[in-house]
Amino acid sequence: MSLWTDRERQRAGPGAPRKGGRHLEAVERLKQWTRERFALEDGDTVVVAEVERTLPGFPPRETQVGFWTDDGTRHHFRVFKAAEDVIEDDLPPAWLKKALANDGFDCECC
Repeated sequence: MSLWTDRERQRAGPGAPRKGGRHLEAVERLKQWTRERFALEDGDTVVVAEVERTLPGFPPRETQVGFWTDDGTRHHFRVFKAAEDVIEDDLPPAWLKKALANDGFDCECC
């Protein structure tokens, strides 16, 4: 059985992959909300990833969202919740779009 349908692995705990139907629906919903919130074109790329955090003080899971606009600018933000728990109000406001652009600075914590 694949990881996409293996219910035992989904119930295995915090380190288990979360690839079930509810998770995939949440990811697609988050992509759509991101497109709408930031007025993205159909050709603009949106990616969503849920990761387990191990740094002290961080929640156990976070959802990372990245998108590229047609001019090649990469934007990203994080929501400190599992993808299935993210609601539309958790997304940054549209007026922060410029601030979400990658300035070339990446670190492990943010």
